[in-house]
Amino acid sequence: MQSQQSRVLVQLRDLILKGAFSPGERLAEIPLAERLESSRTPVRLALATLEHEGLIEPLAGGGYQMRRFTAQEVADAIEVRGMLEGMAARLLAERGASRQLMREFEECLEQGDEAVNKPTMDLDDYAIYQEMNNRFHELLVQGCGNSALIRTMDTLNGLPFAAASATLPMQSAYNEEGHQWMRYAHRQHHGIIDGIRRNQGARVQALAQEHVQIARMNVDEALERPERVADVLPGIRLMAEVGRLPRP
Repeated sequence: MQSQQSRVLVQLRDLILKGAFSPGERLAEIPLAERLESSRTPVRLALATLEHEGLIEPLAGGGYQMRRFTAQEVADAIEVRGMLEGMAARLLAERGASRQLMREFEECLEQGDEAVNKPTMDLDDYAIYQEMNNRFHELLVQGCGNSALIRTMDTLNGLPFAAASATLPMQSAYNEEGHQWMRYAHRQHHGIIDGIRRNQGARVQALAQEHVQIARMNVDEALERPERVADVLPGIRLMAEVGRLPRP
């Protein structure tokens, strides 16, 4: 079920970013399940995740609808994620991570290596990478032990494109170039864990903050060069303000 749920989530998020739904359009479980050739349960769970990510919103009478958001909202959310994850990584490096946590990080790295270190990636590979990426960032935040940071991150994850894997479909849209960016992002995962292992607080803080810039570049590319992604990312027009994301 977990694998099917991940596939459905990847497909649904990708449909949103490809402009398959208009702002305000209702998203119903049964038609979506038929469209994705899935049962209703994975669709229901995927919709709940997309609500948490801020891409859709609940309807008063039940169900969900597409929402509209601004480029500024996206820029702000990504920037704050970088600051929070940088702090979490530094705390882990300075305080030391448990053996169990490091084993879980190593499992994430191995899973990511298997997904990205191949000539091409298919839908299953993206689903595997998404699961790994979500788990990696969850371990980073939960493992730091700062309850205020954890609560803040939970709130942040409800903003558009703030969640760890929210821009992965944008990367996949660029085919080989997107694949290379995912490889680069995963090398950053390796660097963060290496720094935590070596208790290099300043280094991992900088790496974690730099890591989220890939998300900024993905969205910025779609906004700045819409002709390049018009066929695969017309859903970027869900943003009310079109233009380069403001730099901090």
